[in-house]
Amino acid sequence: MSAAPQAPAPGPLLKVENLEAGYGAINVLHRLSLYVDPGEIVTIIGANGAGKSTTLNTVCGVVKTRAGRIHFDGRLLTGTPAHDVVRLGLAQSPEGRKIFPRLTVRENLEMGAFTRRDPEGVREDIQKSYQMFPILEKRQAQPGGLLSGGEQQMLAIARALMSRPKLLLLDEPSLGLAPQIVVQIFDIIKELNQKQGMSVLLVEQNARMALKVAHRGYVLETGRITVTDNAAALLHDPRIREAYLGE
Repeated sequence: MSAAPQAPAPGPLLKVENLEAGYGAINVLHRLSLYVDPGEIVTIIGANGAGKSTTLNTVCGVVKTRAGRIHFDGRLLTGTPAHDVVRLGLAQSPEGRKIFPRLTVRENLEMGAFTRRDPEGVREDIQKSYQMFPILEKRQAQPGGLLSGGEQQMLAIARALMSRPKLLLLDEPSLGLAPQIVVQIFDIIKELNQKQGMSVLLVEQNARMALKVAHRGYVLETGRITVTDNAAALLHDPRIREAYLGE
């Protein structure tokens, strides 16, 4: 008796192929390809101006794709407007946090759920945000602009999670934060992945911290992927240690 055929392995949650994008006459990304499997933390590291934020913004539909394809959760995402990208299950916590400074913490969280039509579920998820970030519950009636930098970063992540994404994009979550807050933020990223199975695409200049939490990594230089490997190998690669870890 012949063996039963095996089910095909699930494909990547996010697959970017030969992506080109930029601003005006300038092309920032050059035939960039990467993927994120379900349940993975994947990081993109690189110097300032390498195109890291442009990559995330193009995936999100904020920057227009000039060439290449983006597939997310089995469907072609290329050309999809940013507000529809959120509805499909992809959310971003942007560089600089970009919370709504005049809205209260709770109103910021409610804005993160703008695509949803389940008020009770939204209320439950706000409570989950408070459990994950207790300081936000204490500050829930305060305007977001009065929070510290670390508190604003927690709010930005919690707001992104309010859409119940399948993939969370994090752009420089440690930027401008005190070291102890950076450790707290990265502990939260690990918890989201390990306890909730959240897939994460992480852009981060703190390459050491990023590679310690990630499963795989890509090195981006002037819009091109130059190195890719599992995170542990990149963390111990002499070239990466010299260029990005200050060793």
